[in-house]
Amino acid sequence: MSSIGLLIVLAFYVSMLFYIAHWAEKKSHSKWTNNAYIYSFSLAVYCSAWTYYGSIGVAATSGLSYLTIYIGPIIIIPTWMIILKKIIRISRVNKITSIADFISLRYGNSRFLGALVTLVCIFGILPYIALQLKSISDTFNIVTRTQSSTNIFSDTTTYVCLALALFASYYGTKYVDASEKRRGIVTAVAIESILKLVFFIIIGSYVTFFVFDGFDDIYEKASLLENFAQKNTIGGLSEGLNWFFLCVLSMFAIFLLPRQFHTSIVENNKEKHIQTAIWLFPLYLLLFNVFVYPIAWGGNILFEGQHLNADTYSLLIPQYFDNKFLTVMVFLGGFSAAISMIIVSSISLATMLSNNLLIPYGFVGSLQDVSEEKNSKRIVLSRKIGIFLLILFAYAIYRGFVLDYSLVSIGLVSFVVIAQLAPAFFGAIFWRRGSKKGAVTGIILGFLVCLYTILIPYAIGVTKSSSTFIQEGPWGFTMLKPFEIFGLNYLDPIPHAFFWSMLLNVMSYLAVSVSFKGNYRERNYAEMFVDIDKYITNHENAFVWKGIAYVSDIQKVLKRFLGEARTARALAIFNLKYNVDKNNNTADAKFIKFAENLLTGHIGTASAKILIASVIKEDKISLPEVLRILEESKENLIINKKLTDTSRELQTISEQLKDANIKLVNKDIQKDEFLDTVTHELRTPITAIRAASEILHDDDDIPLEVRKQFLKSIITESDRLNRLIDKILDLEKFETGKQKLYLSKNNILKTISNTLTPLQQLIKNKNITVVFDPNSDEIKAFYDEERIIQVIQNLIANAIKFCSSSSGKIAITVTEEQQNVVVKIYNNGKEIKAEDRESIFDKFYQSRDQNVKKPIGSGLGLAICKQIIELHKGKIWTEKTTAGATFIFTLPNYNTKENSPL
Repeated sequence: MSSIGLLIVLAFYVSMLFYIAHWAEKKSHSKWTNNAYIYSFSLAVYCSAWTYYGSIGVAATSGLSYLTIYIGPIIIIPTWMIILKKIIRISRVNKITSIADFISLRYGNSRFLGALVTLVCIFGILPYIALQLKSISDTFNIVTRTQSSTNIFSDTTTYVCLALALFASYYGTKYVDASEKRRGIVTAVAIESILKLVFFIIIGSYVTFFVFDGFDDIYEKASLLENFAQKNTIGGLSEGLNWFFLCVLSMFAIFLLPRQFHTSIVENNKEKHIQTAIWLFPLYLLLFNVFVYPIAWGGNILFEGQHLNADTYSLLIPQYFDNKFLTVMVFLGGFSAAISMIIVSSISLATMLSNNLLIPYGFVGSLQDVSEEKNSKRIVLSRKIGIFLLILFAYAIYRGFVLDYSLVSIGLVSFVVIAQLAPAFFGAIFWRRGSKKGAVTGIILGFLVCLYTILIPYAIGVTKSSSTFIQEGPWGFTMLKPFEIFGLNYLDPIPHAFFWSMLLNVMSYLAVSVSFKGNYRERNYAEMFVDIDKYITNHENAFVWKGIAYVSDIQKVLKRFLGEARTARALAIFNLKYNVDKNNNTADAKFIKFAENLLTGHIGTASAKILIASVIKEDKISLPEVLRILEESKENLIINKKLTDTSRELQTISEQLKDANIKLVNKDIQKDEFLDTVTHELRTPITAIRAASEILHDDDDIPLEVRKQFLKSIITESDRLNRLIDKILDLEKFETGKQKLYLSKNNILKTISNTLTPLQQLIKNKNITVVFDPNSDEIKAFYDEERIIQVIQNLIANAIKFCSSSSGKIAITVTEEQQNVVVKIYNNGKEIKAEDRESIFDKFYQSRDQNVKKPIGSGLGLAICKQIIELHKGKIWTEKTTAGATFIFTLPNYNTKENSPL
């Protein structure tokens, strides 16, 4: 493909990224840009051009050792639920924007330590960015079949650098507060991560299943090549140690690389997103590595003896078969991998450069006397300049040093340099005794070892066998050969440098921290970092400070960076949170910490401390006093938590007592109503019996026919009285739990049919049509048949009473569900009002509401039905219909031993 054609494709691709970033910024609160999957895929910025191209080169030349860069992260990622969540919480409450801020804040908010971490990151990452530029240059030349140019103005990489710098400086410095979430950058990186994975899988499938006949075919042909078996084994003890150190190295990298800290910590919106990341990110890494081996050895087979750059096999193979589309697609995947790393790394490094070097050691003093608008412009401008300078220096390194090295070699050098932050970083969150002096000593000594064992040799040129420094050591002292210190000759250069630098780093960090105690501020932050879960809600309470400070003075500083409106809003939130009188002008420790946090996102932790310290007078505090205050703070937090829990418990108990009281009042009312209603219901038949009896007793001359009518009335009312007493006794048994059920397996259709039989004459007399099919498939359930007949009889009797007088209709349906048998009894009489559908099952409801009063009855039938059904673990209710009323009850469809009491 021609250079012009590929440049047009690149221009279109970069324009698409600009559009995605612009759209995501506008939709920053949308579920499409703010979700766990975007967060998880953005973490795949870890997979740079090194992964996309370099892994193939390592697999082709060294075999399985490429896996170490992925084994480390996959092993450590399950601990993210503990470690990463802890780091996110610390960073969120302290408005931390970079790994330099994180480490420096933990060790007493040290300006020097923040600058030191920044310099280490710059030394480690700039060669890594240069590595990405090298991959873009090399692959561009392969696709266009051109040679790299020594003239920077005719070098395509020059213009790529310029475009990336513009993109990163625009979207990466959009907010003055560096702790603000950059949804545009994160979404664009996530989309790029998806594309590079898809493109890699496509080329892998092409090589495996179209160029070759599957994995077995590649393996069989590759096994015939020279040194195949030797390259594809871990080997003995020395090779195993190399593997171990490389795995640990990559394990550190997933936490410490500035771009990983930025995407996983600074850009995290919700902690719960980690739950998706802990399975999706390892899956991403595994999918990426499925086709590394086939592409690598497929290239070795196709290009045997041609001595081509194995890093570029994924491009050379489709080009070899003249497949231009696949070649360009693979190039775009590699381009995505490179530029996403460059953009995120340059943004994070520029923030560190601005907040930990330029501002605290440069123009922090001049920021105190200018307006908020000017301060914001200067801060943003410093970050834009930082991005351009970093990419410019990376370009210079690419032109001057990395052209002679493979992608993996430069990447691993960067990993070793960044790993020097590990002891101070992990000690910050797990070890209270870790001190600033220990962290500074460890980082400096570890970096010096890196400089000696790997940076200087790589700058000289590893391949230059004529170098006496590399071959014989300084001044011919062989025990100090940079690749074989003290005769340790069985480790490769990268594991060797990592081992010695980390050994000296860890030992000095531990020794100095134990020997020299940190100051009160270090111990203060140590408690706040290690025990973050205790202070997560009120972290300002844990900040120890004594001295004289005034809110008005601090407020003036805040206004210079936040502006009038935002400062006023922040102070209102603080006063509300801690119940502080807005007229109070004396600042306490909580307010000092609150103010520092507000400034941290703009100018970093160190500069925020400097500016606040300039308007307050702090008294020195002894370490024992700090420990006492922290202990009191812990006790207060514990007491506050207990008080909060007790308050919640008391509130819950109070609500329960209130509900219980309402229930008792309702029960008393119901009891009174029940007694009144029972008295009324019993008095009615008794009065009728007494009246008829008195007439018969007092008048001996009553005609025989009249006498018979009075006697019939006495018998009828006696039966009614007997039924009423039976129902009251039944209801009392149900409500007190004395009633037992005897379950057996029955056919509900047969039970309904048997219930209908004695009612047929009454149904016929009232000209009612009953729709029911007793001959359908059996539907069996376990229930007390006598009691369910009582329920069905009552419901059908009510349906008969309420049916339309002219053309009555009753419909009975039974359906069997997975867990229940459902019985519906419909009549076309009067509709039940919505407000009556629950209360209709209350005792004597008919006597309290004449609108639904039944023509005849005790008012206990439906209440008893409800008790019977609920004792069967079922439900009964009425359902709204267009005309008439429908009663529904369910019986659980479960297996129970027959004839067993319930």
